[in-house]
Amino acid sequence: MTLKHWAAALALAGTATLAFAQAWPAAKPIRLIVGYPPGGGIDFAARTVQVPLQEALGQQIVMDYKPGASGMIAATELTRAAPDGYTLLLANTGPFAIAPYLQAKKPYDPLTQFTYIGQISQGSYIAVTRPDHPAKDLKDWVQWARANTGKVNFASGGTGTSTHLNGELMNQATGLNVTHVPYKGSAPAIQDLLGGQTQLLIDAGSVLLPQVKGGKLKALAVTGPQRDPQLPDVPTVRELGLGAMESVGFQGLVAPAGLPQAITDRLSAELAKVLAQPEVKAKFAGAGAEVHPLGAAEFAAFVKADNEKWARLIRERKLQLD
Repeated sequence: MTLKHWAAALALAGTATLAFAQAWPAAKPIRLIVGYPPGGGIDFAARTVQVPLQEALGQQIVMDYKPGASGMIAATELTRAAPDGYTLLLANTGPFAIAPYLQAKKPYDPLTQFTYIGQISQGSYIAVTRPDHPAKDLKDWVQWARANTGKVNFASGGTGTSTHLNGELMNQATGLNVTHVPYKGSAPAIQDLLGGQTQLLIDAGSVLLPQVKGGKLKALAVTGPQRDPQLPDVPTVRELGLGAMESVGFQGLVAPAGLPQAITDRLSAELAKVLAQPEVKAKFAGAGAEVHPLGAAEFAAFVKADNEKWARLIRERKLQLD
């Protein structure tokens, strides 16, 4: 084939790609994969953006729940989907910055096998215990744990989840060796915390705020850089001298690698408009999460930095999934 023919072929391919991107998403409904069961924090985020985003795109968005393996089943499925804009996933910290690094062999690479469209929210985690615990804040709790070495546990929603890694981050930051007790989700972890089988849980505000506000759990600290507006009297870990525990969870929209730039740009722009709506912001705030929109490039950079942080902790703590 001559150079002229190559140029013509490339031009034709470019025209076809542009035409496809311009037609999207008219062909069929968009599938939004959620890697956790209905009713949790990730489901909440997906449902909060689902209706306004489908109105903006003029196409139905259908939820597809694929729970299991700390969200990795859903993420793995996305890597096998066509990069045509008709399969998206509600990404979060666990499967996109933590869980793959706990495997002897990563099931996928969070940094190369996805197209990052836009961040939706960021939120502090909250460290909680029973209301009758003697500690008034997390610094007090750490001192209490030191005095009760060998008798203290921390709960998590499962090995490899952000709740697990936040507990390990606490161990590293404080020099403690509090035993990890994993559960199949946050609900049973909370139940056993209330029952006294464990003494600490560090989980998302969307999960813990109702129990804290209802007086069923005591908030000891928040892990973000600022106090949570929903919990103005609860100090940050940095205020308590535990700045090495600082962390936030993220949620955002991703697609398979190779998504056409025109579709990425359209999705990113429409998502930003949705997140600017006051009612959407209010819903997230009420659930203890902050709408924190980032464009495609900024979101990808944020996830890269988060990967480096959690992968380093996993190496240093010699953590691995069973």
